[in-house]
Amino acid sequence: MNNELIYQIALTRVPQIGDVHAKTLLNKYKNASDIFKAPKAHLEKIDGIGSIRANCIKKFNGFHSSEKEIEFMEKNGIKPIFLTSEDYPKRLLQCYDNPVLLYYKGNVNLNDYKIVSIAGTRNNSDYGKIICHKIIEELNKTGITIISGLAYGIDTIAHKSSLLNNIPTVAVLAHGLDRIYPPENKLLSREIIKNGGLLTEFGTGSNPDRQNFPKRNRIIAGICDALVIVESGKKGGSLITAELANGYNKDIFAVPGRINDPKSEGCNYLIKSNKAHIINSAADIIEMMGWDHPKNIQKEKQRKLFTECSNDEKVIVDILEIFGQTHFDNIFQKSKLSYSTMASCLLSLEMKNIIMTLPGKIYKLI
Repeated sequence: MNNELIYQIALTRVPQIGDVHAKTLLNKYKNASDIFKAPKAHLEKIDGIGSIRANCIKKFNGFHSSEKEIEFMEKNGIKPIFLTSEDYPKRLLQCYDNPVLLYYKGNVNLNDYKIVSIAGTRNNSDYGKIICHKIIEELNKTGITIISGLAYGIDTIAHKSSLLNNIPTVAVLAHGLDRIYPPENKLLSREIIKNGGLLTEFGTGSNPDRQNFPKRNRIIAGICDALVIVESGKKGGSLITAELANGYNKDIFAVPGRINDPKSEGCNYLIKSNKAHIINSAADIIEMMGWDHPKNIQKEKQRKLFTECSNDEKVIVDILEIFGQTHFDNIFQKSKLSYSTMASCLLSLEMKNIIMTLPGKIYKLI
């Protein structure tokens, strides 16, 4: 049995240690196992950890549940994707609160070049259904992967339409992979696995509790290039997902509706408040995302050829060329540079107009 995986699972189950704290610990220690083996005195000196969280780590005794989780994964063909894995969704690394561990059953690459998330009301209208089908059918030509949440309504329509058009689709769940919610979508989930996958941060025994859905929504918002809201009321999960995507600097698109239609209040609000682009068809998404033009490879070559960078600065540039844009913590983790060296390089690169800083400690190449 994979001993390191036992510790990786355990890290996600230590009381008082959330995703942000876990990443802080992983920035300090090479492996999850090293965290549990570290002296308490060392742990409590780490910023944000302190004596209470250090004590929780040292007193943790739930390793048996990690072993049971691994047995379930091996039996059911489920793949664990830890934060430091090469298979970890790179777009999620740009999110400050991204999950440390994901459970995945499927065959599609979670780092595909183009990923679109679709969200909407559980109680859709015929208009919403038609528009959702139309957008996905038109997106088929771009070679994308569709992400949604397997809920009633727009989510279900998005998954079914993707399968109908032979587009890979991934359902992000708010519970463990030992069940499907809603149960009416059990057959649909089996079809999704054949051309896509099921993804969750929750282990076996996790119920689809109310508080799990906002956590699920942050994955839907963070794993994509663009989020499309088809129909949404004034309140609800779709608006939460849109707010999260906005915080992650994602492109958000909303389908407008009649001003007196409650099912379109959320979309109309996002458009009115400039939090989402108004769209009439998939062509608007394709154009705004630049997916109708090849990447400007010559510009990238020129930057490499004519810009003088130190070796440390080149390490950072290479990371940003892979991720496009990413969080400070991810650059720190991947670069292996010291904190002071990395901060100095980032400032130098910004002064040379090679990179720019976005809200939330996100960096991207210019």
